[in-house]
Amino acid sequence: MAVQKRRQSSARRDSRRAQWMKMAPPARSACPNCGASRVPHRACDACGWYGPAKTGRVVVPPKAQAAEAEEQNG
Repeated sequence: MAVQKRRQSSARRDSRRAQWMKMAPPARSACPNCGASRVPHRACDACGWYGPAKTGRVVVPPKAQAAEAEEQNG
């Protein structure tokens, strides 16, 4: 069994152990409706569109419209 020559600091040990948790950022694609960047298989944050350009639909009201409606109601 190997024996260490010097004690490894907790910072170096923790850095080594954290390497397996590195994750790539989520993939982004262009929204077919408005062209904004969005995560695949999610509704667009900018326009609320989900699905292909021709057969898709608005499933979530866009943030801008939701804020305007909230100001009018509140």
